[in-house]
Amino acid sequence: MNANPILLQKKYARVVELFAKEKGMTLEEALDIFYHSELYKLMSKGISDMHCMSDEYLVQELENELDAI
Repeated sequence: MNANPILLQKKYARVVELFAKEKGMTLEEALDIFYHSELYKLMSKGISDMHCMSDEYLVQELENELDAI
């Protein structure tokens, strides 16, 4: 299932903002991490309906991905 592109962009913004806040980093740093993540790839391609998950869940997934590196 593909999300509306505008709504998807808003979802990205909320996830990046929450991620930056939780990690104590700038929005630019968080945005760079997000756009190079597997999570972004899954969301942008509509795989597993990741875009339907809560912002908090997606931030946790991003944190888990970052910790695994």
